[in-house]
Amino acid sequence: MTHTSGRERLYTASKHGPLDVFGSESVAADLLQQVRWRDGVSCPRCRSDRTVRNGSYGHFQRYLCKDCGRTFNDKTGTIFAHSKIALRKWLFSIYAFLRFNTSLRQLQCEIEVTYKTIHRRVERFAEALDAPSLDLRGPVKIDEFYVSAGLKGRERDRWSRSRGLSRRGRGRYDQDKPPVFVLVDRGTEQRYVVPAKSADESTIRLLLADRQQEPLTVYTDGFCAYDPLDEGEQFDREYVVHRDGEYANDTVHVNTCESHASLARRWLSPHRGISKDRLTQYLRAFQLRRELYRKPGRKALKHAVKATL
Repeated sequence: MTHTSGRERLYTASKHGPLDVFGSESVAADLLQQVRWRDGVSCPRCRSDRTVRNGSYGHFQRYLCKDCGRTFNDKTGTIFAHSKIALRKWLFSIYAFLRFNTSLRQLQCEIEVTYKTIHRRVERFAEALDAPSLDLRGPVKIDEFYVSAGLKGRERDRWSRSRGLSRRGRGRYDQDKPPVFVLVDRGTEQRYVVPAKSADESTIRLLLADRQQEPLTVYTDGFCAYDPLDEGEQFDREYVVHRDGEYANDTVHVNTCESHASLARRWLSPHRGISKDRLTQYLRAFQLRRELYRKPGRKALKHAVKATL
């Protein structure tokens, strides 16, 4: 059995995944043009569709808006605008980050830019992703897990936490261990990963608010924060009690949530501690990764670019 290094895997992906996008700036520009103007060219400033071609800007088409008189190109108003780094390198970074969960240090070596530059661009990509829209049909499984996320890379007004010790009980946002909820909708087969400030009744009710039916069937474990769901007629709660050795009762279980939580932990692991105010963006990238998991290379890259526009 032969083993390939991370660099070899990325090279293979660039050759046989999204074809020659990563090797040619003009091909990368064509891909961005196809994705961005799939519904027709419109001015990013006044939203008018009365536009005409007006020369070029490097490898990118330039346009003139007949309404506002301003010019723009394929990158104007996107996360790729005002960057001196080649578009093909940024597309390669996005693809490797999502497909292989490549660390920022490795990406720094691959595209030969400074760590500060790649960190800023990847964060800008993650910030451009929309929050998932929860539209629950049910039954819904819900569970939570906790991640270590503090104030990475910034000055503190207190001592760093001791990694050799851990507090008993469940974590909280102010303790640098925020909860992350995993919801699995059996009606749509959708999975959602949503960070929160605390794991309490109000947070849980807010997560379950956008539902199509009432009462909504909810499967949980024996955590006491879910107990108020038994009150009233809004929810039909069924649960298993893990401390009693009960992990599944016919169709009632949260095993899918726990499995998805383990994947989310592995996603966060290569980045060696996420700042808690950046946790949402990294989990949105994880959500996007699942959407393009089984898509072939070029379609996956197009889907990722589309998500940022």
